[in-house]
Amino acid sequence: MRFIVNLDLTNEALSQDGKKLQRVRWAFTEKKPLKFDFLLAWDNAEAPTIKTYFSKYMVKECPFNISSVVSKDVLCPVLKSRELHGKEGESCSAMEIFEWLGAVSNNIDCNNQASSFISSFGCPVPNILVERAYVCTITGFITPAKIMQLLQQLREYFDELKLSQWASLMVNGFADSPVSWKESEHGFFKGGENLYSFVVFNNEDYWLHMAVGTHDGCPP
Repeated sequence: MRFIVNLDLTNEALSQDGKKLQRVRWAFTEKKPLKFDFLLAWDNAEAPTIKTYFSKYMVKECPFNISSVVSKDVLCPVLKSRELHGKEGESCSAMEIFEWLGAVSNNIDCNNQASSFISSFGCPVPNILVERAYVCTITGFITPAKIMQLLQQLREYFDELKLSQWASLMVNGFADSPVSWKESEHGFFKGGENLYSFVVFNNEDYWLHMAVGTHDGCPP
């Protein structure tokens, strides 16, 4: 059994000396004493560290885990920014690239034959052979501000002439996150989808693919 308790700390009724806040405090300390672990992110580099505000509690820093892989001679789907649904013999669709990105990011072999017993998944057609493909994975509690910085860096990557036609940024949220899109309760026990991806092209066009669970609120 699970209960969802919503508290709007910006509500004036939850002022420091208000009766409502006192009742909430009583409920959590006496009526139903609970202990929680919190994940806190800090974006303001100029302010004191977050530890100074929680010196009375046990605080442990959780740095990002960063790993990278460079693959050589990789089959890569052909994409055209104005052909979202793909064009037979000329370009792949957004759905095909989304599935391929998921396979590549999980180091799944995409050079399989249709007759393979283990896996028949292969790179979408049409495709080209690229000399190198770079996959960087960052794991941790990443804020939207950090994601926007990464997206901006991808856009700036094409400021200078590059052989690459496009680059991608994939964001996977916690599968058991209490909320996901539009601050609605996340349907963890009924799916758990919580991810989206950007495909950024060298002409400043981009594709955005959002995976939304059946029981989740639809994003704007």
